[in-house]
Amino acid sequence: MNTAPTHPVRLLVCDDHVVVRAGLLALLGSAPDIEVVGEAGTGEEAVALASKLAPDVVLMDLQLGDGIDGVEATRRITSATPPAPHVLVLTTYDTDADITRAIEAGATGYLLKAERPEELFSAIHAASRGRTTLSPPVASRVMARMRAPQPTLTDRERDILGQLSQGLGNREIARALFISEATVKTHLGRIYDKLGVDTRAGAVAVAKEQRLLP
Repeated sequence: MNTAPTHPVRLLVCDDHVVVRAGLLALLGSAPDIEVVGEAGTGEEAVALASKLAPDVVLMDLQLGDGIDGVEATRRITSATPPAPHVLVLTTYDTDADITRAIEAGATGYLLKAERPEELFSAIHAASRGRTTLSPPVASRVMARMRAPQPTLTDRERDILGQLSQGLGNREIARALFISEATVKTHLGRIYDKLGVDTRAGAVAVAKEQRLLP
């Protein structure tokens, strides 16, 4: 049975890289039943254009340089007065923290830029109908996260996370806890591994989500 919409999906594209955005626009121009109605290079611009153009779907990158990131832009777009557009994340990042933050912000789907064009087109159509599409690696991480027990942190790791959440650097953390910077780096590596992240911001986001902060 043909489930394609009777009218083209109106799409707004948000990506801060001009070359990447141009490539997406060229690719989407060949897609059946998809009409790109606007493009944005910042989160603020995406929020404004989503309100002005009323697209069916916003294709959203997560890392957008200066200004609000893709997660905050997604939150603002999806919380707008109904009918708000659906947001489909298209990114290179698939850490647990990024996925969790995007979904909690209201993203309908989460796709990696490594996906084939056909998968992207299909995900856009699915998002326009409010259906969730996740790239296989993302789906696997979500399922693993649901099945896995909450990570167990040592008291020292919790102390360092607490300092991290206050925006302190390694040297400041070392001074506050009377340990060496090398020890701080070692503990941070273990914290990242346990939380499934690779950035300080990701560690803090997961720690807050799972109530791991002291």
